[in-house]
Amino acid sequence: MSPTRRDFLITSAVAGSAMSLGLNACSNSPRRLKILVLGGTSFVGPHQVRPALARGHEVTLFNRGRTNTDLFPEVEKLVGDRIDDLSALEGREWDVVIDNSATRPSWVRRSAQLLKDSVGIYLFTSTRSVFSDLSNIPMDVDGPVYSIDSWTEEDEGSMHYGLQKATAEKEAIAAFGERALIVRPGLIVGPGDTTDRFTYWPVRVHRGGEVLAPGEPDNPVMFIDVRDMGEWYIHLLEQEYTGTFMALGPDTPLTFQGFLEGVREGVESDATFTWMDTEFLQQQGVRAYSHMPLWMPAVGRNTGFNRFDLTRSWEAGLKYRPLPVTAKDTLDYHFTRPEERQARLRAGITAEREAELFSLWYSRT
Repeated sequence: MSPTRRDFLITSAVAGSAMSLGLNACSNSPRRLKILVLGGTSFVGPHQVRPALARGHEVTLFNRGRTNTDLFPEVEKLVGDRIDDLSALEGREWDVVIDNSATRPSWVRRSAQLLKDSVGIYLFTSTRSVFSDLSNIPMDVDGPVYSIDSWTEEDEGSMHYGLQKATAEKEAIAAFGERALIVRPGLIVGPGDTTDRFTYWPVRVHRGGEVLAPGEPDNPVMFIDVRDMGEWYIHLLEQEYTGTFMALGPDTPLTFQGFLEGVREGVESDATFTWMDTEFLQQQGVRAYSHMPLWMPAVGRNTGFNRFDLTRSWEAGLKYRPLPVTAKDTLDYHFTRPEERQARLRAGITAEREAELFSLWYSRT
């Protein structure tokens, strides 16, 4: 390892032990970073690579070379596989790693153990789903998460998503200690999203008319624009933050009514909203978060699902663009997709199902 690299690792570790984990900012002056992105060409990665390049950093992508291979022709690209081929990473050094693509703990174990002596900070993209109890108000990033005492690769297939990610977090920390940076996003939204879990609302509200609004108007909602998250990632790395953070927003409490009105403003629609209560929707088999994207009734174990205290993230520089901007840009992206893709969203309900629910609702009331 070069003296410069060794000095950097030592400095990072010392500074990390001197400050509380999660609020560690070692430097106020950004320097040119060598950034390795594991993934980098799907939904989330490009929104990290673009601000990194704009800030003058050197970026290397490592992936299987199958998705959006035309992106970033000016960037070094290494081909391999998180499962069984990390050879392209051997003998290389970077200042930081952004791990977006890991869905299994073994992937993180392999990459983190390989890179722990040749990289300064390991940024692992985790998830809000790691929390084992979301009933508190407010929720906090230090809340209890799923845990397993020991595991093997054979166990991974039986782990649910939250446990997989929580176990992967531990692998990153086991390798990098206080040089690990864990970010837990909620629903990531914006241009490029293929899940349609946010896109449904700009599309539906843009169509206009009477829109089915789920549950109660004051039910809270939280999410993160992928561009806000990507820009924040680069800020965190420039300032050498470590610890654990939530990636959620906005910076003021947002109700579902406020959310729908913000979407309507962004897409310039004449839509009106008819609220159907939670009990009725559940009786009709309408599932929260899938049939009605972003909607999570604030009851029981999910009371705090959309009520996180984000003070730590705000103090670390997380900022947001206005909701109407996110809605408009998402709709604009949607209209660039093939017609058959525009016609078949992967989340939400169809126009026919919505009309059926209106008929049932009005006959009932």
